[in-house]
Amino acid sequence: MALLTDTIPLLCRSKDDVVNFLRGAGTSEALLGRIREQLALDRGAVSKYKITRDVIGQLNEQGDQGLGVRRALLRRVTEFDDFSTCWPDDQLKARGLVAQIRDVVGVKDSFTRMQQERDQEREAHVAARRATEDKLRRRGALYADLRTQISNLFGMEDTRKRGLELESLLNRIFSLDGIGIREAFTLRLEDGEAAEQIDGVVELDGQIYLVEVKWWAKPLDINPISRHLVRVINRAGVSGLMISASGYSSPAVQECERFLVHGVMVLGELRELVLLLEREESLGSWLRQKTRMAKLERRPYAVLDVDF
Repeated sequence: MALLTDTIPLLCRSKDDVVNFLRGAGTSEALLGRIREQLALDRGAVSKYKITRDVIGQLNEQGDQGLGVRRALLRRVTEFDDFSTCWPDDQLKARGLVAQIRDVVGVKDSFTRMQQERDQEREAHVAARRATEDKLRRRGALYADLRTQISNLFGMEDTRKRGLELESLLNRIFSLDGIGIREAFTLRLEDGEAAEQIDGVVELDGQIYLVEVKWWAKPLDINPISRHLVRVINRAGVSGLMISASGYSSPAVQECERFLVHGVMVLGELRELVLLLEREESLGSWLRQKTRMAKLERRPYAVLDVDF
């Protein structure tokens, strides 16, 4: 602002030109009225520099209210390019002061832009952190809801309804990790008779799994396992996933081990899924690890209770 006080009088030949220059930047008549009165009473008692200094001082005292006018003054000075309107002896000095003001404004604008970029970066970081926290809260609430629903299943006396509820619940659990799912469907013959019932289909990393869910009072024997293996082997490139609430018999596990020469069969237990929900861990990682152990270690039935 001190540079403006030194520069504006050099850009204007007369005191009236200074007043008009200030008015052109938006200075109110309330500020300029007193200057006009002083000029009318005694022009010699008021210099161009005093006029500029008094008006700029009052604009500074206005704080944010006078910010727009102060910026307009800066803009008028930095954009000034016709120095022929100055007194000949003032032209060189005026050019130098205008150039100096442009440099100062440029530096301040650069710092302002840097600060704005830092503020934007900080705001983006805060927004991203809040979005992540919100996502984790929503995910935690969903895990808690699923845990509650699984717990409620243990109190159901209607076994058929419990099985249907479990199938629907598993679809939600699988979708929680972004695993592609297709809910239960029935394949029918031409006469409309049901040929086979498939509890569900999931897809992970491009691999499709036929899913069968059983909630029996005793470990699953070889019969339901064999039926599911037939469904799997009749579909090229498809793997099998069986989930049991009561474990598996030794013959059933051995049958799956023999099947591994033809394809992938994974045996899981409901308690594994309950543990995953309690720990809020990835079901996708669980299925990948189970599949890896079935392929490499020929262990279709490996109960996992560790972090992935």
